[in-house]
Parts: sequence; C-alpha cells; structure tokens
Amino acid sequence: MADEQRPIIIKRIKKVSGGGHGGAWKVAYADFVTAMMAFFLLLWLMNATTEEQRSGLADYFSPTSASTSSSSGAGDILGGVSLNTDGAQSSAVTVSIPDQSQTLIKKQDGEGGENQTQSENEEQSFEELMAQREQDFFEEMSENLRQSIQDSPELAELQDQLLIDITEDGMRIQLVDKDNRAMFKPGTADLYGYAEKMIEKVSGVIEKMPNRISISGHTDSSNFAKGADYTNWELSADRANASRRVLLREGVPSDRFAEVLGKADTEPLLPDRPRRAENRRITILLLREAPTLPRGFL
Repeated sequence: MADEQRPIIIKRIKKVSGGGHGGAWKVAYADFVTAMMAFFLLLWLMNATTEEQRSGLADYFSPTSASTSSSSGAGDILGGVSLNTDGAQSSAVTVSIPDQSQTLIKKQDGEGGENQTQSENEEQSFEELMAQREQDFFEEMSENLRQSIQDSPELAELQDQLLIDITEDGMRIQLVDKDNRAMFKPGTADLYGYAEKMIEKVSGVIEKMPNRISISGHTDSSNFAKGADYTNWELSADRANASRRVLLREGVPSDRFAEVLGKADTEPLLPDRPRRAENRRITILLLREAPTLPRGFL
C-alpha cells in the first residue's frame, strides 16, 4: 500500500540558450578591437603630422562657446542676430586652397615668358643677320678701295700707306706717313697733292656707304718748341678737319660726320717706336650702325 501512495516526481530541465557559449563576449571583443584600431590610428597620425598640424587639429576639435551678436549687416528693422563661435574663430585650421586667378596669372606669365623668349631670339637672330651683312659689306668696300688705289697710276705706289681693317667699331681706313713720303707738310695741316688725291679716292667709296664717319688725327711724339702755343693737339685736330673738308668737297654729306678728333701722340700706331713716321696718320672710321627692327618684324 505504501508503495502505491508515494508521489511521482517528474524533473523537467529547461534548456536556456547562450550559456557558456553565448555571443555577448563577441560584442565586447569587437568594441575592444575598435578601440585598439582607433588608438593605433591616433599614434600613426601623431607620427605623420607636424607640431603645427597637430595644434591646428586640437584647436579644431576643442569645444566652442556660442554667443549672440546683433552686429549684422543691416540695422534697425532688418537687424538680425548672428552666432559667434569664439573658439572656432580664434583657432580655425588653415587650409591652403589654390587661387584660380593666381594660377591663371601664372599660366599667362608663363605664356608671356615664352613669347618674350621667342621675341628675344628673333631679335637676336635679326641682329646677328644684320651684323653679318654689315661685315660682308665692309669687306666688299675695303676690297673696292684697295683695288681703286691699285688701278690708279699716280696712286699705286702709295698703296702701302693705305691701311684698311675692320674692328669692333667699324671699318677703319688709315692714311699713314712714310719716312720719304708724308701726307702733310711738316708742322702744318696742308696736304700734299698726292695725299689729297688719295683722300678723294677714299671719298669715292665711302660716299656710297650709309655709315656715319669719325675722323681723327694722330702725330708722333716729336714736340713743337718749348713754350709754343701750337702743340700736337692742335696739329692733329687741324689735320683731321682738313681731311673732313676734302671729303665734304667730294660729295660726302656733312650730316654723316659724327666727330672730328685730334689725339696728338696718345694712340701711336707703333707704341714701341713713338717717333716713327707711321704714327703720323689720319684715321677715317666708318662706324657700325645699330640694327633697327623693321615694323612688324616680331
């Protein structure tokens, strides 16, 4: 009987998911990994930026206090209220934004520089061309003058007293004395007949040339009597002017004469022998002309 009255106990086990193998730990781990990633990113940023950039970033993220201001663009009824964020105003991060207008100006300057360089090259080429043409012209005229003297029966024997060369200043013609044949009478500016004829031959060539003319007279180192008022300076100047008058008479226009100089014995032809007759001479210089660009060349 006793066995029949014992209660029957039924044990029921309720299964609850997420015990020791639940997913809550994954959320915590994800937060940890995210925090570590942010930490290492911060370390990298601190290492990759400068002190000035870090200061700017710190100011940018600093909290700002908002204050109201009634100083808007309009007054009275149209007056408004604006918010001022003092922190942001005083510590804004400066970002360099390229100015398109400046970029355009620089580009235009670059193009202008290229055009200027091209113009300078063209001008230089023109100057070189004109200089070469002038050089060729001088050489041609020099040869014509030499040939003219050689072909003249009365002047052929004087050809060794005619010196022609081309210098940086232009085409130089020098009529020099010899020991037995002077161009001027001693101590005067009076030309001998053959010397005058030689200058006439020179005028026949240079009157065809457009270049301006410089004439200078030179003497040797022999001086006049001590105390004389007339010196080698006056003598050399008078001889240069006498040569100018012959050229003028033979048809060379007066406006082509740039200067007439007396240089006494300051520029001897033979510096080591200042008393030699060759130092007494007349120099006629056809000056080089500065090339002028024609209109519309560039």
